[in-house]
Amino acid sequence: MRRFFPYIRYLKAERRTFLPAVVYGVMFGAVNGLGLPLMTKYVFPIVFDSSGGPRLTTWELLSVAAWLPMVFLLRGVCGYLNSYYITLTGTRVLEAIRLDFFRKLQVLPLSFIQGRSAGDLVSRGLADTGQLQNTLITVANDGLKQPLTLFSSIGYLSYLAFTEQGVVLVLVCIALVPLCVFPVRYVGKKVVKRAYQVQAQLGDVSGQITENLSAAREVRAFSLEARATERFAAACRALITSQLKVVKYAQALTPAIEIVSACGISFTLLYAYREGMSIDTFLSIIMALYLSYEPVKKVGAINNELKRGSASLERLEVVLNEPVRIADPATPVEIGRLRGEIAFANVNFAYHTDVPVLQSVTVRIPAGTVCALVGPSGAGKSTFANLVPRFYEAAAGSVSIDGLDVRALRLTDLRRNIALVSQEPVLFNDTIYNNLLLGRPDATREEVIAAAKNAFADDFIRNLAQGYDTMAGERGVLLSGGQKQRIAIARAFLRNAPILILDEATSALDGESEAAIQTALKRLVVGKTVLIIAHRFSTIRDATMILVFDQGRIVAQGDHRQLYAGNDLYRSLYDRQQMSGGLASTAAV
Repeated sequence: MRRFFPYIRYLKAERRTFLPAVVYGVMFGAVNGLGLPLMTKYVFPIVFDSSGGPRLTTWELLSVAAWLPMVFLLRGVCGYLNSYYITLTGTRVLEAIRLDFFRKLQVLPLSFIQGRSAGDLVSRGLADTGQLQNTLITVANDGLKQPLTLFSSIGYLSYLAFTEQGVVLVLVCIALVPLCVFPVRYVGKKVVKRAYQVQAQLGDVSGQITENLSAAREVRAFSLEARATERFAAACRALITSQLKVVKYAQALTPAIEIVSACGISFTLLYAYREGMSIDTFLSIIMALYLSYEPVKKVGAINNELKRGSASLERLEVVLNEPVRIADPATPVEIGRLRGEIAFANVNFAYHTDVPVLQSVTVRIPAGTVCALVGPSGAGKSTFANLVPRFYEAAAGSVSIDGLDVRALRLTDLRRNIALVSQEPVLFNDTIYNNLLLGRPDATREEVIAAAKNAFADDFIRNLAQGYDTMAGERGVLLSGGQKQRIAIARAFLRNAPILILDEATSALDGESEAAIQTALKRLVVGKTVLIIAHRFSTIRDATMILVFDQGRIVAQGDHRQLYAGNDLYRSLYDRQQMSGGLASTAAV
């Protein structure tokens, strides 16, 4: 329970609905714990008086009979209002938790996101937050009503013990209540282990669905439908097995407590017979005992719910408590539009501490330079480019723009000065126009259309069913690869940032479109610093600087002719690609 205390702030934020829920819960507990025992003690004897006293008048009988519906009316109204306000509070708490979870994902480094399954993160953000909501609602709801019912019932038993002759030993029955703690503790230990397993396996199921949907074309191309179904079925079976184990332990708690309760009531029955206890006193005691044991069962259920919530909270805290290593500085340097001079000074970086990706990288790229990054796969090209907008943080050394360390700038200011076109562009499930507008949200419609024309995207957009208002579909699924690439390039035109990062921006275009885009890019890069992550050498012939990467180091730099003549690695990479493309390398030099 103590580990949930830091999250009480979510309830404090909803105190306008939570406090009424508390009040109605207190009223429910008092009415439930005292109303029924008092009725059996004082109301039933009046109606069933066998002493031969005067009969009740009609009005008196109606007044006495009204006690029962009044008790249940008050009990029902208080219980309903308590549940309503608690549910309302819980729904808003769920919204706040999910928002905090999602907000935290937005500021965590890419290495954290990419190092985890998307399906598992989705499961944490949906299933685990939902479980935590259920836990908070259950604890806030029954955590008030049931203990109050218990205290009210025990209070009534204590009252009888001091006012009724021969009833003192009834308190012995209360001593059986602590015995219920043992099954509660045992079941709780079992549930917490199984609950964490359930949430983890739920993440695996979500991950398989996400993975399958994102690779739908590959699954069909390689006839993997049966294999995918088998894997999913196995994951579902494992999930069901774990869920049933939770149910097995959780459902065993109620019978165990009821057996203890029955022993207490049986003892009371024997004692009442030996002491010649009156029926009204006996019934009120039985009612109070029943109402004291019932909350114990509910408290046991609360304990199980806390264990489930604890398992979900542990999974959520992997994200919520992850330190934000890439954040705005305390006193950021104010900047406007940067010129674009990029400098690396003794930069080291590693995704894992024992596997360096960049080692002692030092280079200066003057503003306005078209710089191509080439090298074998895994040499560090993409990592080098990703350090400029601070998608990752250098482990040692510094990355600076115009002489300013990127860590001294606000992230929004820094990234406003950088445009990015990825090899696999992402479009959101929105209109084409809104996807273009991401390049610069304050752009006019004329500027958006002009950017689309520069990227040779205007013609195909106008030919779509609703033109610029056509929905792109999730991840742009309704568009071809070349169309998505041109929209991404149009966003870079619209952003008009001084630094441009191109991750093989023309790779998905046909020959005619690529030639047109290359012409457009020549206009776009004027006066800008451009980093081209080169996978095809045809895109870098006009680069004014080429950096050759190998095993995380820059092993050579220069233009194409210099490097082809003087660097064996560059020459071998170039010749291999030219030969695979059916071209003579000498003709291209």
